[in-house]
Amino acid sequence: MPVSYLNSPALSQRVIVGVGDFAAANNPNAVLSTFALGSCLGVIALDPGIKAAGLLHCMLPDSTLDEEKARDRPAMFTDTGFKLLMRNMLGLGARVHRLRFVIAGGASNFGDQDFFRIGPRNLETLDKIIDTYSFNMIHRFTGGTINRTLHFSLSTGLLQLKTPQGTSEHSCYD
Repeated sequence: MPVSYLNSPALSQRVIVGVGDFAAANNPNAVLSTFALGSCLGVIALDPGIKAAGLLHCMLPDSTLDEEKARDRPAMFTDTGFKLLMRNMLGLGARVHRLRFVIAGGASNFGDQDFFRIGPRNLETLDKIIDTYSFNMIHRFTGGTINRTLHFSLSTGLLQLKTPQGTSEHSCYD
């Protein structure tokens, strides 16, 4: 059983990604975190070859809903946020053929009464992008009606997933 990177807070530098935001890093001490993913999506792009990763916390599926806001805050939308994440990963030296992806969120916050279907629509938008480019999806924690929190350690490649049901760890560099 791997030792959790969260047991060594003095060695890690937590980068918190808020709603409609993103971060990308190649600092081995970085831990990328985002909290309370409901209908929003958390998208982690990682390149294990150079131990770089990015985390996007997008909230709406399609930038055409508000093109002005998409120009000002591209990470708010799944389509423009993903492009921003990819640009920054490539800027850190990531190679497309080594990229791996983790997705979490996309819940239906109101169950069967979810008229707007934001979570499922976020997933549909992202799935089209992933399928178009045949990206390597290594973990997917999506749908349902629960929220999720993510912590990803660049040094260990461990993803910690927290839900109301408990906490689990998943290897992303293997």
